[in-house]
Amino acid sequence: MEKITTEKNRSLTGVFYHPSFSRRSYLTIGTRLKEFPEAFKPLREKFSNIVIFESKPISEELILRVHSPELLEGVRKDNLCSTAWHSAGGVVEATEKVYSGDIRNAFCFIGAGGHHAGKRNFWGFCCFNDVVLAIRNLRDKYGSAKIAIIDTDAHHGDGTRELIRDSSDVLHYCICSNDYSSEDGLKIDVSYFDKTPDGYLELVRNFAEYVRSFEPYLIFWYFGHDTHEGDYGDIGLTVRDYLKMAEILIALAEEICNGRIVVVLGGGSSPRIATESSLAIIEKLASTSGRVQG
Repeated sequence: MEKITTEKNRSLTGVFYHPSFSRRSYLTIGTRLKEFPEAFKPLREKFSNIVIFESKPISEELILRVHSPELLEGVRKDNLCSTAWHSAGGVVEATEKVYSGDIRNAFCFIGAGGHHAGKRNFWGFCCFNDVVLAIRNLRDKYGSAKIAIIDTDAHHGDGTRELIRDSSDVLHYCICSNDYSSEDGLKIDVSYFDKTPDGYLELVRNFAEYVRSFEPYLIFWYFGHDTHEGDYGDIGLTVRDYLKMAEILIALAEEICNGRIVVVLGGGSSPRIATESSLAIIEKLASTSGRVQG
């Protein structure tokens, strides 16, 4: 059956969350998202176009389309991965809803990270590679589509890079601690060393040039607030800088992808920074979506 997308659908921002993320969460084991779901209340009062979805668990069948049975068994035995199924499942569902036009854009909370999980190995409090699983789900259901990923977590998305290294329809741009560019120009690392916050934002703007050339159907922003002042990957950024990043990336998605952007929460440990930064980004997403209907 052909899917009918209405203008009302295209004005919606989806927020994907599960209560377990606030009880037992990434790195901080329960404290990072302790303000949620109560922290959603001001946004829901301000925006009528925000829809909060309870993240569903990912299927084992899809997990094994990306990861090895050995990794799956290892995740099952790791207590810090107890939220991994709902974390990855939320990203998969959010991506499919954005891709198919059910919603315009999305923000995904997680209880366990994703970008350090490769085919057979996982580390760094990352269990299942949520973004790659979401791409795999799209390919299985809809065929090939160009996807762009920008990773602004403090650490290199090595698991993601391993899993999409040979994919000619995935642009992967990682702002991390080293510089690298693949022969085809689709797998890029740029170093934030010696960069001021303004210099970091210039690296984000540079991603836009790759996107304009590549012309993806959808953009992922793997957002880590571990780069914030006082967090464990501190490089001097603040929530104000994250808002500037959001403005750049949301505008880019509007320009190239008809607004299709999925923001996936990555690293970081501070409850205050997690609450302030995620709510600020969701507000930017909802403001942009709301203008479509208005």
